[in-house]
Amino acid sequence: MRAGKELIGVIHLPRLPYVDAKVEFDLGEVTERAVGEARAMEEEGFTGVIVENYGDSPYRKRVRDPLALATMALIVKEVARSVSVDVGVNVLRNSGLEAYSIARAAGARFVRVNALAEIVVSDSGILEPEAPRMRAVRINYPGVRVYADVLVKHGRSLPLALAAIEAGTSGTPLEELVRALVLDYVERAGADALVVTGERTGEPPSLERLRLVKRFSSAPVVVGSGASPENLGALLESSDGVIVGSYIRRGGRAGNPLDPERLRRFARAFRESR
Repeated sequence: MRAGKELIGVIHLPRLPYVDAKVEFDLGEVTERAVGEARAMEEEGFTGVIVENYGDSPYRKRVRDPLALATMALIVKEVARSVSVDVGVNVLRNSGLEAYSIARAAGARFVRVNALAEIVVSDSGILEPEAPRMRAVRINYPGVRVYADVLVKHGRSLPLALAAIEAGTSGTPLEELVRALVLDYVERAGADALVVTGERTGEPPSLERLRLVKRFSSAPVVVGSGASPENLGALLESSDGVIVGSYIRRGGRAGNPLDPERLRRFARAFRESR
């Protein structure tokens, strides 16, 4: 992680081709668009970009399809060789091992994992912790940072839910439950940074949640959703940076084409807030 606050933009890929799900997909066109977006973000002072298979909804719990993974690896490689900022990989919904493998092969520097050390009940099913699956590749092929979501959006943490039920009778405060979760992520699962989101795509986290995670984390904490020029100052006061995907796109909607004016507006607000 670079010194100072991080500003990471998300590159939303369209639906990828799968062996069992044929789609019209022009690899050259998609790659050119992804590279163009990455360069635009770099020119506006972003410190990193993250390539994500956003168009693949409804998301599979884990992507194992060789065609989809190979396609994404080629796109990430071209993005990584075209910009000097850090490039990351997120394979939704929780394909941490696959994302890490793509990063190592394609020259990316970090990955985002939605459930590194939690069991999460999600719209894709029950997500199991990725840390054990990623153990060997992280030991044998170090050098790729892991950004881990805590209490990830579009899901519910099963450990926290069970602990909250027990806390209702034991009187354990919520902050102690969050503290235990954060320590598991950093000390046991080895997260290099923590990501805090709102409940859904495009929604910011509550400042209370953000400050709670930041208080207990020895690793950097970044905001993973809902950042805008209007709330950026408050979010940066309690974090080490932001990941932005929705706001910088046309109409502020995830998956839409990049909006140059909204991109410039967000970058300017980031510089002023910082």
